[in-house]
Amino acid sequence: MKLKFIWKEIMSKFIFVVVGFDQRESVAYHVFCQSVLETSSYPVCFLPLAVNTLRGFRDNHIDGSNQFTYSRFLTPVLTNFTGWAIYADGDMVCTKDIADLWKLRDETKAVQVVKHNYKTKTPFKYLGNKNEDYPRKNWSSLILWNCSHPANKVLTAEFIQGKPGSFLHRFSWLEEKEIGELPIEWNWLAIEYPDNTNANIIHYTLGTPCFNDYSQSSMSSFWHSAYKRTNHGFD
Repeated sequence: MKLKFIWKEIMSKFIFVVVGFDQRESVAYHVFCQSVLETSSYPVCFLPLAVNTLRGFRDNHIDGSNQFTYSRFLTPVLTNFTGWAIYADGDMVCTKDIADLWKLRDETKAVQVVKHNYKTKTPFKYLGNKNEDYPRKNWSSLILWNCSHPANKVLTAEFIQGKPGSFLHRFSWLEEKEIGELPIEWNWLAIEYPDNTNANIIHYTLGTPCFNDYSQSSMSSFWHSAYKRTNHGFD
């Protein structure tokens, strides 16, 4: 109990951000972190979901388009079911102070997400992956987690390994009232949605501009600008 109290005290000092990491687009992780750091007014701690570091979790699913399709649901475990955390896909750029997202925490909710309701514009996305429509598509790509909420206690590694994507990505372990809603600007889907200079987080869900096929895609200039700042100081 004392150790858990100490951990809770530590976590209260910063914003804990868990980020999807896939070696095939590792640069995307670093660009996202850069974009968060340069706009944040509060200390931030990042945790990349690199599969080689997730001890005790072996993803046995075969339907994921990236290496963090399922590991994102480990976020409460990684915090020892304590406090709050933000989960974000790695293919994003943050243009506003992430502390403003942190301020939206609602203790009555187990998770808070942008509740997208759209039909995709294309059947395929980056690296030839299928891009299909399904209920609550992209809800789980940006999650404000209430890690200590009782309803999230079921999210052990064994539980996640035993559930299909349709169950997890629709937050089926939760009651509807436990899923809070965030403003859409905190998970703006590039290409799928019109260009929006007021977006707080731009999500390149069809393909990060680090891929040639998406290097000049909608709102890609924000990503390229953050990329240049990430590399500042290198010859």
